[in-house]
Amino acid sequence: MVKLIALYKHPENKEAFDKHYFETHAPITAKIPGLQKMEVTRVVGSPMGGEGKYYLMCEMYYESHEALKIAMRTDESKASGKDLMSFAGDLVTLMIGEEVNE
Repeated sequence: MVKLIALYKHPENKEAFDKHYFETHAPITAKIPGLQKMEVTRVVGSPMGGEGKYYLMCEMYYESHEALKIAMRTDESKASGKDLMSFAGDLVTLMIGEEVNE
């Protein structure tokens, strides 16, 4: 499995961020063809204390790198990306990962 991972820094207005993320952005993203599973994690703290650097993490699972590439070219993915940049462009870090099962 391949994951597209989005890490979000703490927004200034968490309530407004959550409203947009869960009511608008996540439903747009969930429609991306080839997306097998989407897991959202709220980061609640750091082992060192305090709130930590990140606020939210979203892991979007795809069957393979090729499936992810195909998905990223779809209108649904483009709509998700456009929405992402409109409300969290300065907060988000995106990365691609592979699950390692040893």
